[in-house]
Amino acid sequence: MEKWLVGVDLGGTTIKIAFVTLDGHIVEKWEIPTNINEDGKHIVTDITESIHTKLNDLSEPKEKLEAIGMGAPGFIDMKTGFIYHAVNIGWRDYPLKEELEKATGLSVIVDNDANIAAIGEMWRGAGDGEGNLLMVTLGTGVGGGIIVNGHIMHGTNGMAGEIGHITAIPDGGAACNCGRTGCIETIASATGISRISKEKALKDSSSSLYSLLQENGEIKAKDVVAAAEKGDKVAIDTLDEVTFHLGLVIANLANSINPGKIVIGGGVSKAGHTLMERLEQKFKHFALPRVAEGAEMKVATLGNDAGVIGGAWLAKHNR
Repeated sequence: MEKWLVGVDLGGTTIKIAFVTLDGHIVEKWEIPTNINEDGKHIVTDITESIHTKLNDLSEPKEKLEAIGMGAPGFIDMKTGFIYHAVNIGWRDYPLKEELEKATGLSVIVDNDANIAAIGEMWRGAGDGEGNLLMVTLGTGVGGGIIVNGHIMHGTNGMAGEIGHITAIPDGGAACNCGRTGCIETIASATGISRISKEKALKDSSSSLYSLLQENGEIKAKDVVAAAEKGDKVAIDTLDEVTFHLGLVIANLANSINPGKIVIGGGVSKAGHTLMERLEQKFKHFALPRVAEGAEMKVATLGNDAGVIGGAWLAKHNR
């Protein structure tokens, strides 16, 4: 019997689950709502019941499943699958691996959600099998994962890859959710782009973004990209500022780990060439020439499937 792996990607709103073949192809994928009531105590039960229901729907036995790989937000002990703190879920000092193994009867491996997205892109996405890969996700915040010699970097206590909290503006800068100021997350995230464009638009009433701000009371990152494509100076200045700081951060990381692929994911990456051309230019300006020569910068290709595919990879290599 051909075995399947189970990839699980736990988010604050939804839990994505997939049955994946041993060579990384999705057989079936679905999602369920994340029930954070009572400090997330129902999540493991919900995942287990959902897996069993899906097996029944497909008329497949439980023995079809090999192992579970799961990505979760928060601070995680990678060896034990112990969640120290997951703010959006409600877990604190929660033995996720142990509880899910007990409920499903399957081997479980747990990693950070940003890390499993990076692994997914390495295995079946834009990484194209590259074992030295840097992934940067640009969404509401900035996240990422660092893969060296085919292994995700965790660091001493699981904090490696916290790219969003690299300081981009040492003295001052906007306040970050981490409690400090000037993190790259405050600049290159969707919220950062929105903030910077608003500050610039308020100084230039000739900008289309100024008019948009007066009408809607806000400017979204996608509005900035659209305006830049039409030649709006405020929008172009905003993207130039954002990619300057982000290009510098990525170049410094690349100079340290010498990746073969740099994958840009998250909602902001959908800006495509408008963002990527500027980012690649800034990256090449700051990176060592030989480092830049070896690194191909690409937009992530797996979208929302990156996490479940990365989870399946984890399950395959840790069963």
